[in-house]
Amino acid sequence: MEKEKPEFDESEELEELIEEEGTTGSNNELYEHYRFVADAGQNLLRVDKFLVNRIENASRNKIQDAAAAGSVLANGQPVKVNYKVKPGDVITIEMTWPPREIEIIPEDIPLNIVYEDDALIVINKNPGMVVHPGFGNYTGTLVNALAWHLKDHPLFQGNDPRPGLVHRIDKDTSGLLVIAKTEEAKTHLARQFFFKTTERTYQAIVWGSMKEDEGTITGNIGRSVRDRKQMTVFADESQGKPAVTHFKVLERLGYVTLVQCNLETGRTHQIRVHLKHIGHTLFNDERYGGNQILKGTTFTKYKQFVKNCFALLPRQALHAKTLGFEHPTSGEFMQFDSALPDDMVQTIEKWRNYIAGREED
Repeated sequence: MEKEKPEFDESEELEELIEEEGTTGSNNELYEHYRFVADAGQNLLRVDKFLVNRIENASRNKIQDAAAAGSVLANGQPVKVNYKVKPGDVITIEMTWPPREIEIIPEDIPLNIVYEDDALIVINKNPGMVVHPGFGNYTGTLVNALAWHLKDHPLFQGNDPRPGLVHRIDKDTSGLLVIAKTEEAKTHLARQFFFKTTERTYQAIVWGSMKEDEGTITGNIGRSVRDRKQMTVFADESQGKPAVTHFKVLERLGYVTLVQCNLETGRTHQIRVHLKHIGHTLFNDERYGGNQILKGTTFTKYKQFVKNCFALLPRQALHAKTLGFEHPTSGEFMQFDSALPDDMVQTIEKWRNYIAGREED
């Protein structure tokens, strides 16, 4: 008997593109700016610490000021900063003004366009570019650049808060993205990502020498209870969402390894979290601790070498190298490949030279 396919929900692949914020004003003219529900496994934690871990670019002082003003609520009641959040609590921040609506402002920002036709665009994103405007990044994003590039396109919805986006890659990850130019193309492409019929490969530099030449990493991924800016792998299958990553070693470079990763699913930070889970954190991945020396010697010369590599590659060493999908209009399966960016190429070469120098000693 054929396994029944899950019902398609376009929001499934897009849900992590924008942090959810409330927009409804209450009867006393307060507006909900943030809303969080504490997980079942939440440990007792001061509400100011709880919120700092969940709101990007928010300082603890600002949270404390909001609490002093009566704007931090637990289950609908104002609380002080020392209130201890417990499982199931609904924590909100309410202000007297509506939350800022994100206006998509067209900006003349150069795009590295690999392919374009009437239905879609394939872009090779540079590292450091945010995909979508949000808290702390209202301009200079890929979406702002797209709004400029497509401002005269009759079918492109520039007022859409997620114009054409059907998947994403992190700010400091480089590589290939497909953007839909029409609603029909957007729905068609989103279905492919939802049903996992797209093909995506990444290349990454990770800490440590991987024992296996290839393998598969499985484990549900969700937001960490301890730090909501991080994702984590849950042992309990009732938590998080299923995720599958296949990896293959491309080159061993002593204390680091160049690997290829193929995604079956598209969870937030999936490759970064899965590789950390098996003990191979991405090189210079600050959020997950890869910006520390995790493997190697204690010699000063080695520490300086790694520091130089970090300066050369000031981001996590991850590149979305290939992308394959069915064209929404022609039905043709299209495949694209992008070269590794210079910062990764030069870093790999430095490690090759380092290993060669050790072998000559």
